[in-house]
Amino acid sequence: MAEEETAAAAVSGAAFSLQNDCKDDYQYEEVSTDDDFSLQEDDDDLSKVLQSIQEQTEDAQISASQSVLTSGKSVSEIREAMDDFFCNFLDRLGMSRTLDCFQTEWYELIERGVLTVDDAGLVPDVYTRNQQLETENLSLKKDLENYKCSVDKTEQALLKMQKERDFHRMHHKRVVQEKNRLICDMKRLKAHYASYEPVLKELSEKYQNTLTQKMLTSLERDKAMGQVTGLQAALESLEFGYTKQIPETKVGHDCTRKKGFEGPTQKALREARQQKFLVVASSSCDPAEDAEKKGKRDLKDSEFPVDPEGTPDFEHAKEHTQPLKSGQYQLSSIVKVHDFAVSCLALHPRKSIVLTGGDDRLWKTWGFPDGNILMTGEGHTDWLSGCCFRPSGTQLVTSSGDTTVRIWDLSRRGCILTLRGHSRAVQACFWHSCGDFVASASMDGTSKIWDVNSERCRYTLRGHKESVNSIEFLPFSSTALTSSADKTLSLWDVRMGLRVYTFQGHVHSCNHATFNKKGDTIASCDSSGVMKLWDMRKLVPILSIDAGPHPANQVAFDRSGGLVALASSEASVKVLCLAVGQLSVLQGPRVEVRCVRFHGQDHLLSAGTDGRVCLWTRAQ
Repeated sequence: MAEEETAAAAVSGAAFSLQNDCKDDYQYEEVSTDDDFSLQEDDDDLSKVLQSIQEQTEDAQISASQSVLTSGKSVSEIREAMDDFFCNFLDRLGMSRTLDCFQTEWYELIERGVLTVDDAGLVPDVYTRNQQLETENLSLKKDLENYKCSVDKTEQALLKMQKERDFHRMHHKRVVQEKNRLICDMKRLKAHYASYEPVLKELSEKYQNTLTQKMLTSLERDKAMGQVTGLQAALESLEFGYTKQIPETKVGHDCTRKKGFEGPTQKALREARQQKFLVVASSSCDPAEDAEKKGKRDLKDSEFPVDPEGTPDFEHAKEHTQPLKSGQYQLSSIVKVHDFAVSCLALHPRKSIVLTGGDDRLWKTWGFPDGNILMTGEGHTDWLSGCCFRPSGTQLVTSSGDTTVRIWDLSRRGCILTLRGHSRAVQACFWHSCGDFVASASMDGTSKIWDVNSERCRYTLRGHKESVNSIEFLPFSSTALTSSADKTLSLWDVRMGLRVYTFQGHVHSCNHATFNKKGDTIASCDSSGVMKLWDMRKLVPILSIDAGPHPANQVAFDRSGGLVALASSEASVKVLCLAVGQLSVLQGPRVEVRCVRFHGQDHLLSAGTDGRVCLWTRAQ
């Protein structure tokens, strides 16, 4: 009984120590009235655990008292065997020889019948009582160990719950404080912005008044200038005896050239004239309309070149037909040109200058191979998609996602002409070899032929069902090649705006198509990485190579026409040697390659999405 009381006292003492261990040194700000919700739940759980422990202790005490009473009754009723008592006694004392002698003599007397069990008598009650107490003592010790383990687990669970409670309380308090701070900032910003509304309204009224006054002034000035011009013409006609004719201004497709300041009145008049003469000035792909307008053609319009019979006479025919040199291309240097992805790449026709355009809305010219930036042009409001030098090398053209095509003069260091007419992003642009025409391809499914001299669109090429991704002129001819997302390539006669032939064979969107220098072969690639070669004379496919599964972005011939380079989204440039049918892979930086160009016989340029241009040199 003393041991049971000791165990109960130990359990109650452990419970008391757990109850007094809840200390909270953190000083919290007052957040809300529901702050102690989690603490109340923790205290309830602890009280339930302690109550269950006390109930178990009481049950153990009751069972112990019942076992004592039961054992008291059984002492007088149970007849213990005397031989078992002596055997156990001797075995406990370690008297093995005496035990053997006793068992031999005992069982011998029983077998003879000399001694019976009743003659031996009963085992003393003290011995039986001691055995029972010892058994109960062992049981109580085991229960005490179990209670201690339960108390330890409860204490650990309590500590864990206290830590979680403290963590969630601090997190909740932090969130509430952040919310209050954000609410205060929002109120302050609303008040701050509200203070600007009267100022903005006042400035808007001033701007409208100023614009109205400016327009009135411009109208008066234009009226006065018109009167002065009329008077001067009348005076000259009176003096020289004839009437001087004022030349009529022809308004073409929506394009503007920087010639000086243009006021709002002049701009409004120009837009009115454009709407008035839109039918006469805008281009169309309908041959009947073009035939009707042929007599009303702008005097500044350029003449389309006449296709020569046979193979064109190139200026450097020997250079274009040089035999292919042996050797593999190796990465020689990397030039950082743009901050964002490089989307187009072009070479100067006469000098070692490279032109690149990127997603940073800039075009840059830089020297090859040192990479020194020579000129930077800005003016587009969206990413650049294409660029090309004029054959003379004095000007260049760029296309952009802002739906415009711009012509830049390198000597003036600025944009001299902006061509507008596409309804969606312009995907590519190309300059004709005669230097008088520029072609553009757009995501609106059309291509346009622009006359640089008359500054208007001569033809709109309609026929593709989806986005037109590239456009290119056959050198020294009036034939244009387009590739489209409708999986086809098309040949066009730009003199009449008609489609001559359609190449079909790709099963995915065509991303790019180009001629070789001789003009007898076409290379094209699609979004699944398939590259195809087509015979320009027979209008049939020659070769198809699957370089996928990653998309192929651009293809390019070298001057000899024996090598074809492919810019792949697999972060590599793939070069096909047509003579041996071998496809080699050039691994550079692990980025998507957007464009590729051959530079002479020994160099290859590729540009990717990291804004860098890789220079590859042929190993001898």
